[in-house]
Amino acid sequence: MVRDSLIGVAPLVAGGLFVAYASIYQLHLLPLWQFIQNGQTELFFMGLNALPTVNDFPLWFYLTFAVSSTMLPSASDRHAWTPLAVWVVGILALALFAGAGPWMLAYVTPPLNNFLQSVALLFGLSAGVHALLILPTFLVHKFLARLLKVDIA
Repeated sequence: MVRDSLIGVAPLVAGGLFVAYASIYQLHLLPLWQFIQNGQTELFFMGLNALPTVNDFPLWFYLTFAVSSTMLPSASDRHAWTPLAVWVVGILALALFAGAGPWMLAYVTPPLNNFLQSVALLFGLSAGVHALLILPTFLVHKFLARLLKVDIA
């Protein structure tokens, strides 16, 4: 059960690590996220306009798009997640009933909150890349379909 769960989560973890690396260290998107959080829209759009000047921007942008498109596990890979989730929830409930709630609130929730914020940032960056490319991809698809008279839906 644990082995199957790890196999199912491997593409998500590996893809997430790559997208995080490319987004934060190569594309320097972390300041843009901080500008959004602070409500500094002018600085956000200035940073967004400067983004294409980043070294090797087309390469890193494409790699981020390609990896984030393929990092979600298939349904067959996710089938082992349900029993594992039931076990984790059961152990968590047992710990709460045993009186570990205040301790968990003090020591477990801060790192869990940081982790979940990082995951939200990762999926937000992936969604942003896809949002930028959906219209150009659609237009290229329509152009090629008319040019070649073949449409693959």
